[in-house]
Amino acid sequence: MKKTTLIGAMLATTMLAGAASAEDVTLTIESWRNDDLAIWQDKIIPAFEAEHPGIKLKFTPSAPAEYNAVLNSKLDAGSAGDIITCRPFDASQALFEAGHLADITDLEGMANFSAVSKSGWSTDDASVQYCVPMASVIHGFIYNKDAFAEVGVEVPKTEAEFFAVLDKIKEDGNYTPMAMGTNDQWEAATMGYNNIGPNYWKGEEGRLALIAGDQKLTDEPWVAPYRQLAKWAPYLGDGYEAQTYPDSQNIFTLGRAAIYPAGSWEVSGFNGLADFEMGAFYPPVQNAGDTCYISDHTDIGIGMNAATPNAEAAKTFLNWVGSSEFATIFANALPGFFPLSSAPVTLEDPLAQEFISWRGECESSIRSTYQILSRGTPNLENETWNASVAVIKGEESPEDAGKRLQDGLASWYDPQK
Repeated sequence: MKKTTLIGAMLATTMLAGAASAEDVTLTIESWRNDDLAIWQDKIIPAFEAEHPGIKLKFTPSAPAEYNAVLNSKLDAGSAGDIITCRPFDASQALFEAGHLADITDLEGMANFSAVSKSGWSTDDASVQYCVPMASVIHGFIYNKDAFAEVGVEVPKTEAEFFAVLDKIKEDGNYTPMAMGTNDQWEAATMGYNNIGPNYWKGEEGRLALIAGDQKLTDEPWVAPYRQLAKWAPYLGDGYEAQTYPDSQNIFTLGRAAIYPAGSWEVSGFNGLADFEMGAFYPPVQNAGDTCYISDHTDIGIGMNAATPNAEAAKTFLNWVGSSEFATIFANALPGFFPLSSAPVTLEDPLAQEFISWRGECESSIRSTYQILSRGTPNLENETWNASVAVIKGEESPEDAGKRLQDGLASWYDPQK
């Protein structure tokens, strides 16, 4: 009898455990960040599940180049995951307008984000939010501290000091002053024009005025950054015209260049390649005492599949994404990708900490071409690529570049007509 009772008790316990586990909700996460798989499996998922028993997470990334097509196919077939990782601006807005991303404007965790942070994943009028901001990348300049010490220069604060530093490095002759090529085009716009530009057009003030039609690309704040770019060529080294993005990375990390016009996404890669100490400085202002502006660009967000049967569990997860705990885990696992929430974060990587510290000194903005202004033809983002290259190479004047881009934008964008 005792044996029978014991077996019965064991069966009952097993059945209860099975029932409990059957009640667990599993949220499947769609993403293009397949290089982040280990970070999710080893750090993010265990931390969330420890705090939220009953909710399991499954991270199922696709290859970055295939993500949009794969995700759209799954959404159309009704087989997409509960959680959707969101690219910024138009790609995600199209998903929202197609009814695939849920309105999460009233999510409690959204209170932790500024209007600039939310701009990559909100409707044009900013009335509806459809993804929680996860991370941004910050633009500036990474420099070789050993090279600066050898040449006897210090971090420049003004534009005049910046060119004085470049002149002294060039005169010294042991280093290429700046590692950037124009072969791949996008660097000239992303690490050139949109890196230094916010200091001229005053960040969000100018960016929003351009969208509203109150400023034009022929106005001085938009032409002036091209004037600075036109002065970069002598400092980029021989053969910069044929130099690719990987070439520039190698030239800097091998210690052959003193300065690298950068995005913070380089931090973790450069840490593993450079055998010298690195520092970073934000784009120098025109005059001492001017307010500094940085491109603190919205890069990755995360939202909820409007068709998920697990909406409450998904909201619980998205609220956690807005927490200090998630921000700290994510930022330290991926140095150079910075949390967008106002929740406090401590970064362990000194170079990443240097980048994020600028938020306390400068005003944040995002790349000028990414919201609304690149929806037509000609595409303003792509046009900014070739204009930046043409100006650096001396093939187009800053004024002509501004006029060409303005004419292209006005040809399809009503507020600029």
